[in-house]
Amino acid sequence: MVRKYIVFYGAVQGVGFRYRAMHAAEMYGCTGWVRNEWDGSVSMEIQGSEESVDAVITAIGQGRYVMIESMDVQKLTPVEDEMGFRTI
Repeated sequence: MVRKYIVFYGAVQGVGFRYRAMHAAEMYGCTGWVRNEWDGSVSMEIQGSEESVDAVITAIGQGRYVMIESMDVQKLTPVEDEMGFRTI
């Protein structure tokens, strides 16, 4: 089990990014949250297996209008008993 804090930069707001993130996280069994930031980036904390977290990121990047130019990634300590994935 891994937990990551990721900040996405590029065309990531106003393009369905958070909806895709929530849908993909539910599909791959990940937990956490996603939110828009004031600077135009999107931040996310996501928890699951390494493979499922990677699959969520891949699914988000395949969005029709989403264009991820770069990401900052930090590993975090997993959160016990977290339920679901939400938009903040």
